[in-house]
Amino acid sequence: MAFIFHIPHSSFNIPEVYLPDFKLTEEELIVEKIKMTDSYTEELFSGALEYGDEQIIFPVSRLLVDVERFAEDAKEPMSEIGMGMLYYSCHDLTPLRSSNFFGNELKEIYYDRHHIKLTDLVDDQLSNHGKALIIDCHSFPTKPWPYERNKTGNRPEICLGTDPFHTSTEIEVSLTNAFQKQGFEVDIDTPFSGSIVPMKFYEKDERVKSIMIEIRRDLYMDEKTGARNLSFNETKHKIQWAIKDFRNELQKK
Repeated sequence: MAFIFHIPHSSFNIPEVYLPDFKLTEEELIVEKIKMTDSYTEELFSGALEYGDEQIIFPVSRLLVDVERFAEDAKEPMSEIGMGMLYYSCHDLTPLRSSNFFGNELKEIYYDRHHIKLTDLVDDQLSNHGKALIIDCHSFPTKPWPYERNKTGNRPEICLGTDPFHTSTEIEVSLTNAFQKQGFEVDIDTPFSGSIVPMKFYEKDERVKSIMIEIRRDLYMDEKTGARNLSFNETKHKIQWAIKDFRNELQKK
């Protein structure tokens, strides 16, 4: 079974033309990127790629535009605290951005194009295999940031985020078992829940499945400096083997 690995928050890139819209100094922006970026996720999951898999990586920082949010603020709960498709707040809810001057441009150039690409990849998998599975790849800090809704729940080594329509019990259980086999502590929908599905298929097409994998950052990086730690390669290999076991389990059924 081929997978689509979705990597939405790994980039530090903010094109220079958009920098004047940010209220932070250069040094402050670097610190904010380290706190808010799911650093190295494209590398952590790259070892799990097999023939027929796809990896789609969003090319700019989530601080510029977040493709995991609904485009319309009315549909996006996080817009209430200034963290919808466009972020106006930092991780600690202090001001990040000055205006919405580039809003339509950012949506068209980055948000819309990314979602079109993801939709096309799902269409291809449905055409080639009759089904599609999106693995939404993230990481999260050891301690909750002020913007997080769930500040008191468990923060396991691996959090699996599910969707009531697009995550089957079989997928949830098989992936949980695969990570536990590698010695990880696993929890479901805590501290984060949900998993991305293109709007074309959202709550409409049961052939499209999705599950989110969140890796706790202390397993692979120094959360203050953003550098890889000594456990990086071990964690990467364990993720690779967990997904391999998960794939094999699905193929048996």
